[in-house]
Amino acid sequence: MTGVEILVALAIAVGLVGVIVPILPGSLLVLGAILVWAWDLGTAESWTVFAVATTFIALGSVVKYVVPGRRLKTNGIPSSTLLLGAVLGVVGFFVIPVVGLLVGFVLGVYLAELRRVGRDAAWPATVHALKAVGLSMLIELVASLLAAVTWAFGVVLT
Repeated sequence: MTGVEILVALAIAVGLVGVIVPILPGSLLVLGAILVWAWDLGTAESWTVFAVATTFIALGSVVKYVVPGRRLKTNGIPSSTLLLGAVLGVVGFFVIPVVGLLVGFVLGVYLAELRRVGRDAAWPATVHALKAVGLSMLIELVASLLAAVTWAFGVVLT
């Protein structure tokens, strides 16, 4: 392996962690690392690997919003609930180190649902919203892993 390939592998690994820990733009970091590798090699094969990886990331980016969004609508949870969760998640990120993003998001979703549906139905709705977010993260992780595996095959083949 060349030095560029080692750095790209490290960036891909950081990107995969970034999918799970939403502080880093995970899938974009994976794709950017593969772009650097393709640019460095400059061969038709490397650009084909980049195109396939881009397709995986693009499809994952679309599916990660469509599938969980459909599940939320099925369960009657509006987008405004997730918006408040995201806003409080950002606030929590700065207020509570390390876990503030997750705590703020859960609190925001719960408070939005508490106001919307009342105390008895707020927690089940919050659980549905958290499952949708988890599914979204899983979809993005699978897409990023497929892009990373595509890159690994590209490294072996070139």
